[in-house]
Amino acid sequence: MSGNRAGAERAGSHRASRSDTVSPWVLGLIAVGAAASATAAVAAFVTAKFSRSVVIPTDSSDESLRIHSVDEGDGTITLGVSADSLVAGRYSLWFAGGTGHARVGDIVSVTAGRVTRRLERVDYGDLADARWCRLGSWYYLDPRETGLDVVDVEVETELGLAPAWFVPATDDQGHPSDRWVIQVHGRGVRRAETIRALPLFHELGYSTLQISYRNDGEAPRSPDGRYALGDTEWHDVDAAMKYAIDNGAKQLILMGWSMGGATVLQAATRSVRASYLRAVVLDSPVVAWSDTIVFQGHLNHLPEPISKGVMATIGSGVGKFVAGQAQPINFKRLDFVARAAEITFPILILHSDDDGFVPSTASRRLAEARPDVVTLVPFSIAKHVRLWNYDPVRWTNSIRDWLTSRGLAASD
Repeated sequence: MSGNRAGAERAGSHRASRSDTVSPWVLGLIAVGAAASATAAVAAFVTAKFSRSVVIPTDSSDESLRIHSVDEGDGTITLGVSADSLVAGRYSLWFAGGTGHARVGDIVSVTAGRVTRRLERVDYGDLADARWCRLGSWYYLDPRETGLDVVDVEVETELGLAPAWFVPATDDQGHPSDRWVIQVHGRGVRRAETIRALPLFHELGYSTLQISYRNDGEAPRSPDGRYALGDTEWHDVDAAMKYAIDNGAKQLILMGWSMGGATVLQAATRSVRASYLRAVVLDSPVVAWSDTIVFQGHLNHLPEPISKGVMATIGSGVGKFVAGQAQPINFKRLDFVARAAEITFPILILHSDDDGFVPSTASRRLAEARPDVVTLVPFSIAKHVRLWNYDPVRWTNSIRDWLTSRGLAASD
């Protein structure tokens, strides 16, 4: 009996031991599950952060380029080495948190870690005390710098009055031109970006309307204060088209820069005033947002599933909760490679293959899909929306020759 009891106790002890011990494979499953949960949480966080960065308006205020020295007597400035500072051409130089502005020109010399460039002028601010800056593509700050007559006007949009610059031109008989070009700037900048095109279009007999649009810091803010990547901004371009027509325009050209290109393409295909459109000119445009978002993801060392998750987020009702959007973005509607067959108007695209922000892949695919209506002028080295800065002669001649060949210049 005592033996039976001892055996029972040993068996019970053995059973208790087995029940209190977790098998290694169970621990493995728990570890895998925990790791998967942590990975999913990180992916969700990164996707949400990336999504917000795409639609929440920001400016280009990152002054991370080092100023090593300034010699105003010699007319030079020495900067750190960066992808921007190594590209030839004329640029704006912002410093002191955007409160100072200068203009730089050609590269004088490049040594280890330093780039010396011509300092053309200091517009405002104390450059001598500045230690950090950024190079911008605008160059001009005000269209009056071109020597042309400029009128400050307001375009009535569905959100309110949006400021614009109007630069009138005359035809060969000296009458007000009935040919207008509407210039649409890109993401995170303002209408000053488009001033570079003024002299050319004025020479070609076009009156120019340089517009602002929702959430750009000048035009009225949308209720949600979010970019729609062209999917709603085109309404403001449409309002500008109405303004032009109401003031005598009979032929319109739309020109868009970067995200302004995506916006212009939406206006060209969705406006009830599209019958007035004669051509579209695009500088470094977003032709398909999927290419750009995936490219930006790669720049930030993010896997492609994250980029696709961003498009799924802001392209659905989830974007309302994650990014504060009023409406989801229709990425199919914004993809003009997929919509190539719908294009009925001539398009000129100028794009650099080393753009660095908006890849030229979609521009190339669109030109390949519709060679009958799309002309691509490829650049290299020029970077994003800096084609004029890098090679103003080729940029200007490309647009002039293309418009002239289609009977769209003043002398035609």
